[in-house]
Amino acid sequence: MMKSIWKAGPLLWLSALMIITALCLVFLYAPTERTMGDVQRIFYFHVSSAWVGFFAFFVTFFAGIAYLRTKKRLWDIVGHSSSEIGIVFTSMAVLTGSIWAKPTWNAWYPWEQEPRLILVSILLLIYFAYHMLRAFVRESEQRARFAAVYGIVAFVGVPLTFMSIRWWQSLHPVVFASKGSGLTPPMLWTFLFCLLSFTILYFVFLIQRCRLSILADQVEDLKRRVLHE
Repeated sequence: MMKSIWKAGPLLWLSALMIITALCLVFLYAPTERTMGDVQRIFYFHVSSAWVGFFAFFVTFFAGIAYLRTKKRLWDIVGHSSSEIGIVFTSMAVLTGSIWAKPTWNAWYPWEQEPRLILVSILLLIYFAYHMLRAFVRESEQRARFAAVYGIVAFVGVPLTFMSIRWWQSLHPVVFASKGSGLTPPMLWTFLFCLLSFTILYFVFLIQRCRLSILADQVEDLKRRVLHE
């Protein structure tokens, strides 16, 4: 256990350093966008949060497949932990998106003109239901099996949400289109650094959350041993 803590330490410090650097880049290095002004700086956090949220749900999808193939408890832990992190970061994307939308579109949540808002809200409800399912199923192997299948099926909502602004008329800008991103080099480097920083932060959270679940399993095993003695 001490070895695993030691291994998580460097990644934790690296993540903290990169997040601080990302903040400096966003507010000191990246130029102010001509049309939207300083509110455009939310873009770097908004897109990075959305990316991590979707990536976390992909990890839950992958972990579900891995669990059904191997029946290893570790994959169930990874899927469960990653879905929690995905909910947090996707909620952050919705929140930062609404802050961006108010001065830009004069509405916090322009539902009727923004299908992605509806889809991402449904996506969050789907993954909240994933945790409700885990809470209601008592038997551990059955819970892991049901959750794995649910996590695989639920992932369909991620590409649907991502592609919504390309398939339907939407206010939401397409960041990377066939004509390019429309970002100046300083903006693009800041954006890519924020993406990397948030991705490393995700892995820090994932490692720590998985460790908590492993420790909880060890506590439960200890309780059972004491009761049997």
